[in-house]
Amino acid sequence: MTGLLPFIIVLPPLAYSLLSLFCAAPFFRRHNCSAGSHGEAAPVTILKPVKGVDAESFENFASFCRQDYSEFQIVFAAASADDPVVPVIRRLMAEFPDRDIDLVIDGRIYGPNYKVCNLINAFPRAKHDILIVCDSDIRVGTRFLQEVCASFADPQVGLVTSLYRTRGVHGAATAIEALGFTTEMVPNVMVARRLEGLSFALGASMAVRREALEAIGGFPALVDYLADDYQLGNKVHRAGYRLELSDYWVESIMHRESLDSVLSRQLRWARTMRVSRPGGYFASGITQPAPAALLALLLEYGSATAWGAVILLYFVRSIVSLVYSRRFVRDGLLPRYLWLLPLRDLLSFGTWALSFLGSRVRWRGHLFRVLPGGKLTEAE
Repeated sequence: MTGLLPFIIVLPPLAYSLLSLFCAAPFFRRHNCSAGSHGEAAPVTILKPVKGVDAESFENFASFCRQDYSEFQIVFAAASADDPVVPVIRRLMAEFPDRDIDLVIDGRIYGPNYKVCNLINAFPRAKHDILIVCDSDIRVGTRFLQEVCASFADPQVGLVTSLYRTRGVHGAATAIEALGFTTEMVPNVMVARRLEGLSFALGASMAVRREALEAIGGFPALVDYLADDYQLGNKVHRAGYRLELSDYWVESIMHRESLDSVLSRQLRWARTMRVSRPGGYFASGITQPAPAALLALLLEYGSATAWGAVILLYFVRSIVSLVYSRRFVRDGLLPRYLWLLPLRDLLSFGTWALSFLGSRVRWRGHLFRVLPGGKLTEAE
């Protein structure tokens, strides 16, 4: 039995990798069969809260102006006229004069989540009953609105969210972060969707029916929370509406960053998930590959059996990750960055552990404390 111990230790993360593959296959098979088959839905307002300039901001914004869709509006919301993103938006308005683009500059604060404050200030300008909130670093293809909004033909659908990927990275630090989308975020969403049903949203793109948003108290119901995306989806779900995961990918556009900034953001995301889904997040530690591999090696003092278990774990994990990258996500990251997978797993375990050792997060230049339940307060 002792000789089998390393294999028993690595079994949970190994089994979880295979489970994620089993859960993902039907979803992506449906995507491959149905791509391009959706029709056009209702008029749409795209709400874009902005602060500062991201990588390729103009092209990110312009992708929303190039939609193959008959009627839509874009409302940008900034807190200050001095924000460096404002000239970029002014240029966008000049280059796309035929598009219905509005810019709201309003610095009123309603709570600690300044992104949601921008949404509250922008909401009165929204003309249409389907509202889409997209992060400022997101880029989309011309069929984005057609694909996402088709689900609203079903009146029971209250919110549609989208998976996101990164196909262009700049150095090892951003590659490690992008790998997290492919090897952790997407598999975790696939497992949750298959086993529990979708009860949360992903912040890269969230399309919500106006009546569903009003049923939960509107954007003010989110202003005290760090994970406004999770809260929006969960509140709409608990209000009795169905959530849908769109077949259509959106792109997160990255710029070159230091490892320190990547680690800081990863820790913020980890603490966000910890307070949003505390039980499930704590239990997810057993599916972490890095601690299982290290524990197997330590308990057996680096024996051949222990190394065999670790090699088996990472052989399976590598194959599953390759399938996700090449066939499902199609981000082109693997096999080029496969050598970073163990480092990505160590980072994931490190942020998972550190998420329990503190409550402070840095977000857009501000320091906050995350309270039990996911609410924010300014850190002193």
